Order: sequence, then C-alpha cells, then structure tokens
Amino acid sequence: MRRLKGIFQDTIFLSLIDRGERLVAKLLAVMLFLVLAVAALKFSFEVVLQLLDPSRRWVGEGLIAVLGDLLNLLIAIEVLQNITSYLRRHVVQIELVLLTAITAVARKVIVLPPNAEDKPLLVVGLGVAVLCLAAAFWMVRQVSEPDVSERDGVARTGPARSFQEAGHSPAAGADGPH
Repeated sequence: MRRLKGIFQDTIFLSLIDRGERLVAKLLAVMLFLVLAVAALKFSFEVVLQLLDPSRRWVGEGLIAVLGDLLNLLIAIEVLQNITSYLRRHVVQIELVLLTAITAVARKVIVLPPNAEDKPLLVVGLGVAVLCLAAAFWMVRQVSEPDVSERDGVARTGPARSFQEAGHSPAAGADGPH
C-alpha cells in the first residue's frame, strides 16, 4: 500500500507519465518510419513501371494521381518530423503542425476531381481552411519571431522556443526573458 501511495506522488507519477509518452512516441515513430519506407519503395516501383509503359498518359489524371501519392509521402515525412521533434525537445512545434496541415489541404486541392465545380461548398471550405491555416501560421511566426536585434544569424526554419528551456512560463508574457 505504501509503495502504491508513493507512485501517485506528483513527481513520481509525472515521471512515469512522461516515460510512457516518450515510449509511445518512439513506437509511433518506428511504425511510421517502416510504413513510410515501404510506401516510398512501392511508390518508386510503381512510377518506374508507369514510366516503362508507353501507353501511360502522364498529363491530366495520371499526373494528378502521382502528385497525390507523392504529397501523401511528404505529409507522412512531416508527421514523422513532428514526432521526432517532440522526442528531441519535448515540445510540440505548432509551426510544423500547421505546415503539415497546409500541405494536407494543398494536396486535397491538387487532387480535386475536375467535376469539383459541382461541389461549391467543398471548394469554399478548402479555401477557408487554407486562409485559416495561413493566418494561424502567420500569427505563430509573429509571436515566435526574434527581435530585429536578435535576428542576425537566426535561421527562419530553426526550432521553436520552449518556455521551459527559456526559464519562464507563457504567463510571463513578452516582458520576460527570451
């Protein structure tokens, strides 16, 4: 009973939860990597077979299908980057999540069938999704962008700042240390 009570102390309990989260994230990363590797091999094999087929038409729907499959692979790579980024920094990078969502919506727009004009609500919905995601990405970049004096030598694609690493909480606001 005493041992069970000790497990539910805040620090021990949170440590166990943290280990569990990291274990699940590692398992997901391994599974996604395997799926991604197999899908990339299958995609490459199918493209080579289609290239060797002289009757294959690469304009129109054939090209759209290949682009859709390629974008699916890129989205999977971005999801894997989300998982590995979480494992490295123990922080979910919202910029990366938003870019993944933008890529997914862009893929949907690219593979829209030619008769999409029959579904105006779908086209409007995708347009609204793109605008919302772009606005969210812009707002996140505005908040996380370093001051002009700090910008020299900082890559725009660098990792997001973590409040825990910086030594202050989100409640500290813009007046706290960066």
